[in-house]
Amino acid sequence: MFGIVRPCTHRLTDGLKAEWMAHLCGLCLALRSDHGQFARVVTNYDGLIVSVLTEAQAERTPAERRIAGPCPLRAMRTAPVARGEGARLAAAVSLVLASAKVRDHVADRDGVLARKPVAAAARRVAAGWDRAGARTGAELGFDTAVLLDAIDRQTGIESLAGPGTPLLTVTEPTETATAAAFAHTAVLAGRPENVAPLAEAGKLFGRLAHLLDAVEDREADAASGAWNPLTATGTSLAEARRLADDAVHGVRLALRDARFADDRLVHVLLAHELRTSVNRAFRTTTCSHQGYGAPQPPQHGNPYQGGGYGPYGSNNPYGGGNPGVPGGPGGPGGPGGLPPQFGGEPPKPKKRGFLAGCAVFTGLFCTCQICCAKEYEGPWSRKKREGCCRDCDCSNCDCSGCDCCCPCDGC
Repeated sequence: MFGIVRPCTHRLTDGLKAEWMAHLCGLCLALRSDHGQFARVVTNYDGLIVSVLTEAQAERTPAERRIAGPCPLRAMRTAPVARGEGARLAAAVSLVLASAKVRDHVADRDGVLARKPVAAAARRVAAGWDRAGARTGAELGFDTAVLLDAIDRQTGIESLAGPGTPLLTVTEPTETATAAAFAHTAVLAGRPENVAPLAEAGKLFGRLAHLLDAVEDREADAASGAWNPLTATGTSLAEARRLADDAVHGVRLALRDARFADDRLVHVLLAHELRTSVNRAFRTTTCSHQGYGAPQPPQHGNPYQGGGYGPYGSNNPYGGGNPGVPGGPGGPGGPGGLPPQFGGEPPKPKKRGFLAGCAVFTGLFCTCQICCAKEYEGPWSRKKREGCCRDCDCSNCDCSGCDCCCPCDGC
């Protein structure tokens, strides 16, 4: 389950948590119903936002929910799940974008995909997902050709990008694809006045998704020699953070111009959780509701920890304190540091290939770890993830205030 919007349950009221899970399960079941069991592997947190947006713009009817049978990810409990055109559009978009992810892994020769027979099989799977997504999209009046065109242009843009290339040139295809998906939710909901503002929100959401993915993969890509937009264009982390903050603010402004029947879940996901996603990617320690400018106080007498890196927090742009100070957060012998005898960081585990990741995902899925584990290793990225239904403990979070531009009911 990939995606940048991964809310912890402590930030959702019981009602909104149930709604979020209804859309997540609805996306998964829409993939199964329209495209078979294997298609459920492309279920992702960001895709369900398409379903959330569609439902939020129209008055809800009883037909938009059904009771699903027991599922391992719900501890074998039944639950109401979302259904209808929003869930099906989310499924179509998820399939097409997942096929792009597969082709990207093939192009990078990740893991077993470096072998020609495996790569050929992966390409066939990706092509099948493209056709399936296009078929469902056509039934909903959505032309997935705009997504496929954006995916095709991405490769050419990346091959031409170099130092000095504007980062937004690289993110443009992703922006175009997500803008089209967000805008079509207004068409499905019968809200033509929302097409323009939701297209703008989608464009900025796509920009943010591309930026945060680049930031999170920056070190791993450098170690493996993989292409990364920040490294290729010479963009600093400070500039990437500025662009990310502008995108979050722009999404909020765009949502103010759209009309919703019930925007509570949309507001939490796209006004609050996007800020949390930025803080997580840039390793900012302050809570999303407190803003990002408060410097952290020194700890344990280390004068190099805390302070301010521009307006964004730590002196060290990679998070933590001075890496050269013994006992400091990044220094030898300190928390998160290394034993002095090694003198360097241990190598990070390499990303898994597509098929190996699918095998691990199946194990995580069948053992309920994706849902219930406090922490588990991502099947493809091998990054640490939180179970989507497991309560977390955010000791530094104070949700007493809100820095956004509209009222916060239940945030």
